[in-house]
Amino acid sequence: MFTPADREFMARALGLAERGLFTTTPNPRVGCVIVRDGEVVGEGFHARAGEAHAEANALAAAGARAAGATVYVTLEPCSHHGRTPPCADALIAARVRRVVAAMGDPNPRVAGEGFARLRAAAVEVASGLLEDEARELNIGFVSRLTRGRPWVRLKVAATLDGRTAAANGQSQWITSEASRRDGHRWRARACAVLTGIGTVRDDDPRLTVREVATTRQPLRVLVDSRLEVPLDARILEGGHLLVAAGSADHAKIAALQAKGAEVVVLPNAAGKVELADLMRELARRELNEIHVEAGVKLNGSLVAAGVVDELLIYLAPSLLGDGGSGMFNLPSISRLDQKLPLRLVDVQQLGADVRIVARFAR
Repeated sequence: MFTPADREFMARALGLAERGLFTTTPNPRVGCVIVRDGEVVGEGFHARAGEAHAEANALAAAGARAAGATVYVTLEPCSHHGRTPPCADALIAARVRRVVAAMGDPNPRVAGEGFARLRAAAVEVASGLLEDEARELNIGFVSRLTRGRPWVRLKVAATLDGRTAAANGQSQWITSEASRRDGHRWRARACAVLTGIGTVRDDDPRLTVREVATTRQPLRVLVDSRLEVPLDARILEGGHLLVAAGSADHAKIAALQAKGAEVVVLPNAAGKVELADLMRELARRELNEIHVEAGVKLNGSLVAAGVVDELLIYLAPSLLGDGGSGMFNLPSISRLDQKLPLRLVDVQQLGADVRIVARFAR
């Protein structure tokens, strides 16, 4: 069905889509390549919400040469009026001959309608080329549209014996500069960076992206059940902070709002933050990927609540021994068949460290 040339051009479109890795939220990352007689005549990618889609940018570059061409696009062309006109209509108007898409759009407002509109206009349509790669690039967008919650990635930096801090709480720095820079790249691609009050008290982090160039800072989300965050905490600097609480302390809420933070109260029966409700709230705000950098308690609570999809673990070649903090505060098990199974997705060496990406085998 697909030729080697088709694969080459779709791979090129995926490379273009990745240029929007840090910026497109809440929209998907999409690339487009237009080919006529074996020659690329136009290409483009979607950079940020509200700006032209990948197809529109590629068509603008191709001009009249788009007539009779094949279009390679990493996501089904949209069929509805949003912030921009429908891309399917633009492709039809340009009189393209064939559209090859990596995957369908999970957005119910599209979901096959873009393909149907193209076929009704006698445009040849094929889908499924490098679909897995396209889905990975937009894993959070797909999660939000199909499951009603973001894709949650939990980052941990630890020693080979699983320690994230020494007995005195010192944790900076267990892993190498290469690992820290890579961690900032994962922060930058996320829509939000989430932490807990314990981390704020212990480390006073800013949780901003600093080690890689980006034009957008993710939303910062603080899980703080009793609203204990100090008003001089660095995480409050610059606003762009959502605080999730388990109870409503109106005076503290007003003080946080005066600092530019927003507070949502999402209590469970124990008066703590109901984490599943928090993820639904983040999806309602159109956040696709959540990057967690928290402590052992919140890490364990998130895993136990079943809202973590992926682990991003950096392991340093060192040992800290007993007394230090672990990775997750989880209840003990009595049988091996109660363990939480994981699937290794990627293992790489970064400097002296090893980075592991693993997903829960649910």
